[in-house]
Amino acid sequence: MTTYVLVPGAWKGSWAFDAVVPLLERDGHAVHALTLTGLRPDDDTAAVATANLDTHADDVLRHLDHHQLDDVTLVGHSYAGMVIAAAADRAGGRISRLVHLDAYVPRDGESCWSATNDHFRQVFASGAATTGYAVQPPAGGDPRRRPHPLAAFLQTIRLTGAFAQVPRREFVYCSGWEDRTPFAALRTRLEADPEWQVHDLPTAHNAMHESPESVAAILLDEHESALQPTNRAHRAP
Repeated sequence: MTTYVLVPGAWKGSWAFDAVVPLLERDGHAVHALTLTGLRPDDDTAAVATANLDTHADDVLRHLDHHQLDDVTLVGHSYAGMVIAAAADRAGGRISRLVHLDAYVPRDGESCWSATNDHFRQVFASGAATTGYAVQPPAGGDPRRRPHPLAAFLQTIRLTGAFAQVPRREFVYCSGWEDRTPFAALRTRLEADPEWQVHDLPTAHNAMHESPESVAAILLDEHESALQPTNRAHRAP
């Protein structure tokens, strides 16, 4: 049995993985989908205003501690690539596999702001104009989305090197929104890195909604028949 911890991206809660969770659970796996501080329906203004990247990494670590989880497959979508990198770096070897699902894969000293593109920097800046501390979700999309703590986008990550020691690290590139994706250069970088396995999905950014079966297939290691990953020769054991 595998233990999965799923971390949603900006503006979203655990509901972002609603279509994926049952596909993992039906095979008997343990699945934990999180909602980060500041994104919960009952979070007050102070929670949103003070939450940052460290807060969100601590959310993951507290969940591991509370449920006594080890040998975890930690999955992060979009912004949560920052979160799972920070959490894995501090988790003391409890993470056995990282899956960055169309998500940032930061280097030490980077932030979501520095790692993204001009399109999303404008989204962050304009979205925070009203309060100065919370980024409103872009127009349209799921009505359950909530304002995202601006500090979480701006705080730089500090990595000790433990993140790079996670035995298995994977990146999923969603190619169906190439007009706006901030991850094209990242995909190129990771394809050239033998310590990473790169998968391509032909979906837009929210692959969990558009093709939950394909996302589950990657997580369940059934993707050989579902898609053609790159870097296959360099797959970690």
